[in-house]
Amino acid sequence: MNQTPEYAIETNLLNKIYQRNNKKLAKHALVDFTIKIETGQIYGLLGPNGAGKSTFINVLANLVVKTSGTVKILGFDIEKEKRKARSAIGIVPQELNLDPFFKPVEVLETQAGLYGIPKKDRDSMGLLRILGLEDQAYSYSRTLSGGMRRRLLIAKALTHKPRVLVLDEPTAGVDIELRHQLWDFVRELNSKGTTILLTTHYLEEAQSLCDHIGIINKGRLVANAPTKDLLDSLDRKQISIKADVKQKDINIQIDGVSSVEKSQDGYIDITYQPSKTNFFDILQQLENQNISIVDIISKETDLEDIFLEFIRGNKK
Repeated sequence: MNQTPEYAIETNLLNKIYQRNNKKLAKHALVDFTIKIETGQIYGLLGPNGAGKSTFINVLANLVVKTSGTVKILGFDIEKEKRKARSAIGIVPQELNLDPFFKPVEVLETQAGLYGIPKKDRDSMGLLRILGLEDQAYSYSRTLSGGMRRRLLIAKALTHKPRVLVLDEPTAGVDIELRHQLWDFVRELNSKGTTILLTTHYLEEAQSLCDHIGIINKGRLVANAPTKDLLDSLDRKQISIKADVKQKDINIQIDGVSSVEKSQDGYIDITYQPSKTNFFDILQQLENQNISIVDIISKETDLEDIFLEFIRGNKK
């Protein structure tokens, strides 16, 4: 009986250098990139444009040859066990690269043939049905909307029933309703045992879907933790108060309060470090100044705050 590997994707000191004509201009796209994505996770890989996300995905897909380091997919080395590694993973690219003269059912049948799947074991219509494309099965791909083509690419990646699915910006350019439909589909797929690696520019998407987050910047993995731990790591919170007083009349003398500013909606924003003070100490000082608070809002840390901290180099 084969035991399920602990890691769906595992890299060790992965490097990719794009050589140019002038060696001084060589681009180091991945720098000692080491990552372990546990089997069964929904893992979000975030980073600015040019950070190395696409290079990493292309290495997984065997579209780009790594310079050094090791890469394993479900324990299969992508060089030594190329066929097994390739069969273990499905990749949905960001680009909507479909032959305009192929029909969706033909796209899936062709893909199944490339993976050597016998006709009796194929379920092209079933996949199209699951992704809401059954009615378009015999329409030309060029007639499909952007959202439909996105779903067809997902179906194509699932044709060989991979246990690891990589989604590169899966909701780019789709409307809100379809975005949430895709989220639900990803959750359902994951609940059935598929490991998901997701790259996205929508931080709300990553925060909602992913149980683990990695942040890549300039080819390096600068953050890697469970989503909740990452959100808890930022030593900055903000409360917004509405009071019958002007901003200049508020005098908070507490170590850890970094700013007191008036916002456009008439609230006064107080930013503080939870490691040095807390919400109740601030309220106590306001009460001591006989400031009557009409309303108060506590702003929770979100993934955007964390992302910006790491990208700007404020966190180590």
